[in-house]
Amino acid sequence: MVVTTTRTDPATAAEDEARAPGTRGRGGRPSRSEALQLGNRILEVATELFLTGGYGSTTIEAVAARAGISKRTFYHRFDDKASLFAAVVRHIIARIRPPPEVPLLEGATLDDVLRRLARLVLRAALSSEALALNRLLIAESARFPELVSAAHSAGGEQEGVALIGGLLARELTDAPLPPDVAAFGAVQFLQMVVTVPQRRAMGFGTAMSPEELDAWADRVVALFLDGCRGGLAVGR
Repeated sequence: MVVTTTRTDPATAAEDEARAPGTRGRGGRPSRSEALQLGNRILEVATELFLTGGYGSTTIEAVAARAGISKRTFYHRFDDKASLFAAVVRHIIARIRPPPEVPLLEGATLDDVLRRLARLVLRAALSSEALALNRLLIAESARFPELVSAAHSAGGEQEGVALIGGLLARELTDAPLPPDVAAFGAVQFLQMVVTVPQRRAMGFGTAMSPEELDAWADRVVALFLDGCRGGLAVGR
């Protein structure tokens, strides 16, 4: 359920943001750095509350109180609880994705590049925050359908499909693959890499060791390329 409240708090967004420590901008207004710090504080608080208490039990009032802001400041930044959740998902994705300086498409062959990508994807998907987020979605998406939409709109999976689909379109066959066919292959690859290790990490079986995960990544890439070379071309 999305929490909706009237915006009648006497405190203003500017007053709340002015409480943050640091150098003030002109006229005592919070600086850009202070505003960023406040935004990060809200997201950190919301992330902890959502992942530990669940979506249904987390209220805007609780987030505001823990972050030390008024509800007016909250609504200055977010439309409702669903938009906050979408921001939290983006916040989590930003933390678990490889740093910008880490090359993603590095490798001498397509096999090498996909094995590297498979390991990076597994590292992100099996992080504690990613697992907690998946548990939350499984537990509460039936009661709160907006969770799935919010998680999907955050863009993590779409980015992966675009990256891997572009790679397959260029490298898998002699003739470039149509975008929809390449995207289909990318989705299948990600499902093959993530599904079983993630389920086992969430308690559906025994969690894989680092050595098992490396072997899993290599076998998935081998099976994927063995099965789709020519197979994707047939679907064009």
